[in-house]
Amino acid sequence: MTQYLIKRLLTAIPTLIAISIVIFTILALAPGDPLGEFASNPSITPEIRENIRRSLGLDQPVYIRYFKWIGAFMQGDLGYSFTSRSPVLELILQRLQTTLWVVGTAYILSFLIAFPLGIISAIKRYSWLDQLLTTFTFLGFSLPTFLTGLLFIVVFSVQLKWFPFIYNSTLQVTNLSTFIEQIKQSIMPVCVLALYQSAVLMRFVRSAIVDELSQEYVKTAYAKGLNSFNVLKNHILRNAMIPVITLIALDIPTIFTGALVTEQVFRVPGIGALLIDSIYRSDTPVVMAITFIYAILIVIFNLLADLTYSFLDPRVKLNS
Repeated sequence: MTQYLIKRLLTAIPTLIAISIVIFTILALAPGDPLGEFASNPSITPEIRENIRRSLGLDQPVYIRYFKWIGAFMQGDLGYSFTSRSPVLELILQRLQTTLWVVGTAYILSFLIAFPLGIISAIKRYSWLDQLLTTFTFLGFSLPTFLTGLLFIVVFSVQLKWFPFIYNSTLQVTNLSTFIEQIKQSIMPVCVLALYQSAVLMRFVRSAIVDELSQEYVKTAYAKGLNSFNVLKNHILRNAMIPVITLIALDIPTIFTGALVTEQVFRVPGIGALLIDSIYRSDTPVVMAITFIYAILIVIFNLLADLTYSFLDPRVKLNS
């Protein structure tokens, strides 16, 4: 196990370095000027703009800026935003709580919906219940989140007036009434994300279990006299979860980076909205920090998924 972890870490380090170089180079060469908003201000002369550019280090070559950035990142310093001049880490932490609340709740809800329904759909395959659940899966998977979000706003906010259609970022939860308001304004974005994510997970769970039902070891387990529940719990699920674990490992980092489209539709002030706004303003330090943190999380959760494989399937030997 230790040897395997060392080998994976030695592989992950150059991978992350290569990813950081690619992202930094693309952002440096991308069109757009972080000082473009000053161009229309007559009180800011070209000399002042050049001094600001020099203070931000934008006058230096790309490779020097990259080495300075990677050195600061290794020390936990993500730099300062070009537009707000606030520390990037502080901006991310301000948005992280909202992102974890909305996107994290939606993912947990989708997990609780997808697994039991996916198992039922696989066991009752080709029945009317399976067809109903499969229809739900295809609808949730096919409808884009921006369309579902707009439908939710029209129905539940405009017509029924049950929920607010814009997320109030200034709401402070101090008592029961404000907590209820927080729940009400979170229901629609959470349900939109959970509908899509549960459809994706349920599709994979059903497919993975159906593939295992026809295997010889399942027939042998039934021949030994085991009931359906024990066969499902002790045999089928352990093997069927291997591809599902891969999907979950790739999806969990999105909880920390936000839902780009849904946050824009409902005006949720999460990390996804911060990323979109930073791209629009050419705020390179913020975009670089969010995208690189996402890359690190992908590498970490891929490693965790590999470790989980050995637990689910004893045939997987990490040292080989």
